[in-house]
Amino acid sequence: MALLYIGIDLGTSAAKLLLVDGQGHIQNTVTKEYPLEFPKPGWSQQNPADWVKAVMEGIPELLNGFDGRLVTGIGCGGQMHGLVVLDENDQVIRPAILWNDGRTAKQVDYLNNEIGREKLSALTANIAFAGFTAPKILWMRENEPENFARIAKIMLPKDYINYVLTGVHCCDYSDASGMLLLDVKNKCWSEEMLAILGISETQMPKLFESFQVVGTVKPEIARKLGIPADAKVVAGAGDNAAAAVGTGVVGKGGCNISLGTSGTIFISSDTFGVDPNNALHAFAHADGGWHLMGCMLSAASCNKWFCDEILKTTDYPAEQANITLDKLGRNRVFFLPYLMGERSPINDTSARGVFLGMTMDTAREDMVQAVLEGVAFAMRDSFEVAKSLGIHIPAAKICGGGSKSPLWKTIFANVLGIPLEIVKTEQGPGYGGAMLAMVGCGAYESVASCADALVEVASTVRPDPEITARYEEKYRQFRKIYPACRELFGELVKE
Repeated sequence: MALLYIGIDLGTSAAKLLLVDGQGHIQNTVTKEYPLEFPKPGWSQQNPADWVKAVMEGIPELLNGFDGRLVTGIGCGGQMHGLVVLDENDQVIRPAILWNDGRTAKQVDYLNNEIGREKLSALTANIAFAGFTAPKILWMRENEPENFARIAKIMLPKDYINYVLTGVHCCDYSDASGMLLLDVKNKCWSEEMLAILGISETQMPKLFESFQVVGTVKPEIARKLGIPADAKVVAGAGDNAAAAVGTGVVGKGGCNISLGTSGTIFISSDTFGVDPNNALHAFAHADGGWHLMGCMLSAASCNKWFCDEILKTTDYPAEQANITLDKLGRNRVFFLPYLMGERSPINDTSARGVFLGMTMDTAREDMVQAVLEGVAFAMRDSFEVAKSLGIHIPAAKICGGGSKSPLWKTIFANVLGIPLEIVKTEQGPGYGGAMLAMVGCGAYESVASCADALVEVASTVRPDPEITARYEEKYRQFRKIYPACRELFGELVKE
């Protein structure tokens, strides 16, 4: 009988569970949604118990009709940066503060300007961004001192799931890279950064490579899930690193564009390197190497917001149906996609969404098109930073919910001016998590060999020279909008 592996994609709005066989074929999928809390404007948090409920209820459902005794490994790719704090009894102290939470502007300013960008980069290979974990710890110290004093363990979202499964406090290098607490180059906790935050290494989880086994499923958990107690759990990875593994972007020179709730451009490398301007993040990769990454906070979520909340529809294909190829690069309406502030490359928690250029003849589809293009233009900002570092990107993989739109893929290919490859099995971080579990269980020697065996390109979207040329002019105009609005954004946030 073929062995089975479970991949978990612990996302922002749902957990997606995959059942995968040793040849990489997906046998079943289950999605369990959970709520987000926005207690104040710009705040975003979640109850870790909801993640546990989704996984504990989802896995038995995933295994319905299958022999759970064949499950040999579990790997999780999870939303990054979220602050999960446990007390001495391993009880969650407060709701997790998520990656897209913007409450830490004061703490980010302190870290970048008083501790200093140069020092932060030397210690962690990165500077502070509002989404990162370290500023959230500072926020807790300043605003919730009683809760801060109770912290016995600091974890990330997918690590909490691994803890529930195994009883082990663990974290992998790719996810730890986004905390601003890891010495990324040397793959260890930075003692100096921990001291700056007023915490100790005993409060941090043990570090692993993403494909390393951290433990086996606890017997009582295994019984509830219907799987063997000797099923292995690997450390897993941050969602972007896991998605990159799932699309075969490992080793030197690969590129993956993820068009999910957030948007990322992910450039893999077999050597450590830092963007001297710190516009791109320098993180460890799930394959044992490193990567540079640009992250925008609102990507496919911009289209979801505009359609769901403004147009009051969830029929996304219908909204895009009238946006024909001849209209690409000719839209007079622009959209800044900064609905939750922005990370790469502008690092501005005060930035906001903007429509610009409407006239009396502006149509509904012009505004939909502007949203799709605005996300692509903002992603290109990070793409341009990578090119300025001498990085050549001849093509990229593309994944994520937004990539299911043929129109959006075409817009991206032409805005970036490169071919975009779509893999045969595109299941994001969950598939990468299952692949990491296969490596950890010995089915493959390395992440690279696993990717070579399982990842196959199914189709390619190529840019059209005429459309690309039109988008060049539009992109130059787009780049002028944020600088013109920056001062006003700061005033609006103060109100």
